[in-house]
Amino acid sequence: MEETNRQKKIGGVIQRDLADVLQAQLRDSGMTGTIISVSKVRVTSDLSQARAYLSIFPSKDAKAILDDLSAIKPQIRHQLAQRTRNQLRRMPNLEFYLDNSLDYIEEIEKSLKGEENPLKKPDQLPKRKKS
Repeated sequence: MEETNRQKKIGGVIQRDLADVLQAQLRDSGMTGTIISVSKVRVTSDLSQARAYLSIFPSKDAKAILDDLSAIKPQIRHQLAQRTRNQLRRMPNLEFYLDNSLDYIEEIEKSLKGEENPLKKPDQLPKRKKS
């Protein structure tokens, strides 16, 4: 089912404010050299759940940072509710997901440039399914 305009607007509001909150959390925790961006926020049709897709750079620390954010999710939700109190009646529950689309694009670019030839390493090729 397609998102309604209301879902898109609420997702945009949460996305903008969540990026500010997460950047502030990084500054306060002293993690320099780490960048978090909120690539997409999808809100369910009943507006009770919000799925935030995060891009974390450097990607080697992404899983650990995502676990840390999940641990302090109530604090992040409270800060978001304070920022959006004039725009939203209820703050949806947050779920964080890792957005690895940039890594995927980078792998495709490497393959297209010829830096990585999968024919030299046939074990990297996906197995063909017999029909």
